Amino acid sequence: MTTYVLDASVAMKWALPGIPEPLTDKAVDLLKRYRESEVDFVVPDVFWAEIANALWKGVRQQRWDRDQAEMAAADMRDRDFQTVSSQILMTSALKIALKYDRNIYDCLYAALAEESRADLITADERLFNALASRFPMKWLGSL
Repeated sequence: MTTYVLDASVAMKWALPGIPEPLTDKAVDLLKRYRESEVDFVVPDVFWAEIANALWKGVRQQRWDRDQAEMAAADMRDRDFQTVSSQILMTSALKIALKYDRNIYDCLYAALAEESRADLITADERLFNALASRFPMKWLGSL
């Protein structure tokens, strides 16, 4: 079984698949592979806050309603991915952030990918373009 570091940008496409977003079909295919035990995911603990923040922001922007956001949060929480503490990743993530001038949140994912020797799957094109040549990463669109 292949393990991937899962970026919140991919998982948010699962949260509300009825909302038209680029690459949703690719993200849903990846989720299907997870459900069929073909792949597994590991996330930094900041992943959960990023998911909740994106759901909150979507309600504020009236992209979905409160009930949809709460249901999506519960569904995501029930997936119970292996989660690694930011405290463990902090030193490596800070070095990456300082070297490549990226925010610490993105660098926590890169640090986890590097330390776990697993590819980071992302739908964040700017993150991919900035770090893919230096860290184990895959663009969701290429899966």
